[in-house]
Amino acid sequence: MAVNKSVQLNKADDIEDIDFATMLEESFKKTEEDSEGTIVEIRGDEALVDIGKKSEGRLQISEITDANGNLLYNVGDTIKVVITGRGSVSHKKALRKEKVKAYIQNYDPETQDNTIEVKIVGKNKGGFVAQDADGVEFFMPRTQSGFKNSNDIVGKTYKVKIIKVDKEEQSIVVSRKKILDEDRKKRKEALLSIVDNEEVMEGTVKKITTYGMFVDVGGVDGLVHYSEISYKGPVNPSSMYNEGDKVLVKVMSYDNEKRHLSLSIKAAMPDPWEEIKDGLDVGDTIKVIVSNIEPYGAFVDLGNDIEGFLHISEISWDKNIKNPKDHISEGQDIDVEVIEIDAKERRLRVSLKNLLPKPFDEFRKSYKEGDVVEGVVTSVTAFGAFVKIGSVEGLLHNEDASWDRNVRCKELFKNGDLVKVKIVRIDNNDQKISLSMKELKQSPVQDFATKNKIGDIVKGKIRDIKDFGIFVELDDNVDALIRKEDIGNLDIESLKVGDDIEAAIAFIDEKRNRIRLSIKFLAKQKEREVLNEINDNDKITLGDIIKEQLQ
Repeated sequence: MAVNKSVQLNKADDIEDIDFATMLEESFKKTEEDSEGTIVEIRGDEALVDIGKKSEGRLQISEITDANGNLLYNVGDTIKVVITGRGSVSHKKALRKEKVKAYIQNYDPETQDNTIEVKIVGKNKGGFVAQDADGVEFFMPRTQSGFKNSNDIVGKTYKVKIIKVDKEEQSIVVSRKKILDEDRKKRKEALLSIVDNEEVMEGTVKKITTYGMFVDVGGVDGLVHYSEISYKGPVNPSSMYNEGDKVLVKVMSYDNEKRHLSLSIKAAMPDPWEEIKDGLDVGDTIKVIVSNIEPYGAFVDLGNDIEGFLHISEISWDKNIKNPKDHISEGQDIDVEVIEIDAKERRLRVSLKNLLPKPFDEFRKSYKEGDVVEGVVTSVTAFGAFVKIGSVEGLLHNEDASWDRNVRCKELFKNGDLVKVKIVRIDNNDQKISLSMKELKQSPVQDFATKNKIGDIVKGKIRDIKDFGIFVELDDNVDALIRKEDIGNLDIESLKVGDDIEAAIAFIDEKRNRIRLSIKFLAKQKEREVLNEINDNDKITLGDIIKEQLQ
């Protein structure tokens, strides 16, 4: 068997590269970590730096360019570097180490405050790298960080304490945990006099937010959630209070782990829920007044200082309600059905739509799966379009709009368009309707099947490569699959998206719109063709045929 010389050369080159890398690594180990080097060559995104002892280190070109990409140094310039191993050096790290060295030399723990402010600039297995305003680098061990989740801390600034200055290792270790421990101790002392107090206390509104307000009681801030302001239910704090107002509150709970103090204003007042806990049941129809409308629903007043909540989904059977104000108005009297009542949890939920006819039931009386109907496009999304049929809406997915997989509903429709669709599924449990336009037309595979049959040889381009096989794009917007077991002796690792490929048709499923190809089948066909040619032409030898096929 002939040996591929190029393969031999490549292997020799690899061995030479490995040996050179090994020798270079050994030379780096014998060189001090801090060094000076001379730029001897700049090529591509790297610069080669002579660091002595016949050793050259690779330096990323980004380390010696400014923000505009201009070189700060040229070939022949001497720069400070740090050997980082594996044949690499760093100029920026050398500059950072110089700043650390100067900081350590000037640091005096007796006269200098060991509390500083730093920004987290990176992290490693052991902890976090931080810098102060002057660019001095510090190390914060993970055990000294106090972070429960370190995924989004890079770039943020924190107060830390210097806990170790190592002149020999030229490193400064800091701790955020010590700052947190000191703050916890102070807060704990103040909380002890408040948490166990079961009496009503006076507090001052310190800050109002969308979810509640913070109230200062005895120098400690507690949160009055917007659901704990009034027995009527969730309210907008800013509509009832201003910062600086005095309010009566009661301690509800204290989360020792989260250091979270919960307060309540309504708990400091008489409980109106005692009136209705035995007089109202789920399923009752009551008359209420719409007291407040929010984007997510409305609050309704029962007339006894208790409010119920009417969620936007309970206003109408129409799932596309954008604003409750389109259906109800503040001050309006409406009849609603009680769907949940929990006097203990101070929760009352009501429904308006339960007293209205159900459009889906009416739809099922008039339509069935397989019907072809006309509807109006009500909204177009990234995944498809909603089409209104009568008083309900069905979903036309992108993949059901056209046999062309690249077509999206956004490209075909706009709100208000009249379209003809087929009802392909009615889900009674979830009350969902699935529609299709492509089923009203002949599929590309059906067209393909009229022109091709099993065994035909076809050519196409590789569209995608998966673990289980190769997707091939044929003409006329038709895809086919070559399963892994049908690839035959072809090396799948050598293939890439966009390559031309030839195979035989192994299977056509018109109903499911699927085509399978086989290279193994193609190879067998060609073998049969060779044998047939041998039988048909006695003058041609077997060696000639095989030689011709190999060419």
